[in-house]
Amino acid sequence: MTDSLLDIPVLTADGAATTLREHAGKVLLIVNVASRCGLSPQYADLEALQQKYGPRGFVVLGFPSNQFFQELSSNEAIAEYCATKWGITFPIFDAVKVNGKSRSPLYAELTKTKDERGSAGNIRWNFEKFVVTPDLRVFRFRPTTVPMDPAIIDAIESNLPK
Repeated sequence: MTDSLLDIPVLTADGAATTLREHAGKVLLIVNVASRCGLSPQYADLEALQQKYGPRGFVVLGFPSNQFFQELSSNEAIAEYCATKWGITFPIFDAVKVNGKSRSPLYAELTKTKDERGSAGNIRWNFEKFVVTPDLRVFRFRPTTVPMDPAIIDAIESNLPK
């Protein structure tokens, strides 16, 4: 990954254009989230990671996606759900497409990364996770790998800024 990952345009939940550049130097955990997914209890662990590691140079970045037909219909509804149901404090962005010809440029780049089995390509389901280190190495974890999995914790802890 090059610095270009941090310069890919994304939209905040309120529609403002931005990039991930403001998070340069941090460990990022980028996750495609969905409110109505059976994996949505992972929000609790994502928030726990944010609380534990956030002060040390870590941030979870949630990108809602309705490509699997399990997300609420508006950014406002998603934000309210995340705040009231899970107490989410990490940034939730504008809903994106994670697969197909109209996938977001961020996910076009992230999906080039291979998972632990050596497979790159399409997002398989909601809550696929990408740990991006300060030097822009990317580690990919499939949806059923829970946020507290030792491999994710190791990828975070071993790359936190000193």
